[in-house]
Amino acid sequence: MTRFHPMPSLLALLMAAALSAPLPALAGPGHDHGDAPPAPTGNGPSRQPDGSVFLPKPAQRQLGVRTLVAATGQHAKAFELAGTVVMDPNAGGKVQAVLAGRLEAAPKGLPGVGQAVRKGEVLAYVVPTAGAIERSNQLAQQAELRTARDLATRRVARLTELADTVPRKDIEAAESELQSLTQRLGAVGAGLATRDALVAPVSGVIASANAVAGQVVDARELVFEVVDPSRLRIEALAYDPAQAQSVAGATLAVAGQRVPLRFLGAARSLRDQAQPLQFAGDSSVLGTLAHLAIGQPVRVFVQSTDKVDGVQVPAAALLRNPANQTIVWVKESPERFAPRVVTAVPLDGTSVAVTSGLKPGDRVATQGATLINQVR
Repeated sequence: MTRFHPMPSLLALLMAAALSAPLPALAGPGHDHGDAPPAPTGNGPSRQPDGSVFLPKPAQRQLGVRTLVAATGQHAKAFELAGTVVMDPNAGGKVQAVLAGRLEAAPKGLPGVGQAVRKGEVLAYVVPTAGAIERSNQLAQQAELRTARDLATRRVARLTELADTVPRKDIEAAESELQSLTQRLGAVGAGLATRDALVAPVSGVIASANAVAGQVVDARELVFEVVDPSRLRIEALAYDPAQAQSVAGATLAVAGQRVPLRFLGAARSLRDQAQPLQFAGDSSVLGTLAHLAIGQPVRVFVQSTDKVDGVQVPAAALLRNPANQTIVWVKESPERFAPRVVTAVPLDGTSVAVTSGLKPGDRVATQGATLINQVR
């Protein structure tokens, strides 16, 4: 009787299962795809379905988020005007050639733009240019006067020797004639060799220079422009006559800073259908205005005597949503910011007054609001 042994069958099944199992795939050199991305934890900044933003405290510190408690108050209504930097007529001037001629350098050379000069300092000389016929006539007149002077000199000498027999009045007449001829000869000679000195009208710096050694200039041509940078003025154009009648103050936006201005007055004549308004800087901001240039366009925010109720916030807090509406981000909880659609009017170059959309006590994001708006 034959006995059945199960061991060979079991070994055969195990070998078949081992051969049919998939082998692990090994990537060769240069085919490493890196580690798998980590699973999201849900604790990072994210945009919520209702449009709000979840922003943890560590992310707020990294983004530099700062908030401001909204407080309603009355603020002066303001309007923005386009302005230009102009010179103070008492602290600036133009240097023009009185005669047509050729430019010559001063003892210190021709000044360049930005160079400091003092009042009365000679900047350049203008040597008058005369035509050939005119110069020939002047030389001929000079020769005639020189001859007449020599004759008058000898006549005075003869009359002086005969002083005992010649009347005193004849001697005095001859001396007067000699003096007249001498002065006329000096005037003609000065006209041939004179040069006109161009001097600085005020102390300041050279704002513009149109001078080159040997350059020929015409009469009344502008050669230099001198300005005192510490006494510049701002001129703005108001197209609404009512704006010029309700000016209470003004500020100038320079490099993100608010510079107060002092209202000097409004012109009584129109320029390009607008009324010019003149402003000057206070003594505390003269250093800031000194960095401006003549003719530089600036933005002037004029405060009127009318008041408006609203919440004053920095202009950087105003942003745009996908619907192109003006919004601010309000901190509703320690780690949650919600957008609010608002309306605002400008106050000065750095702040605005929110007239609707905020309630007293709301915490408005004033710094880092742009980064909050970019969270997706």
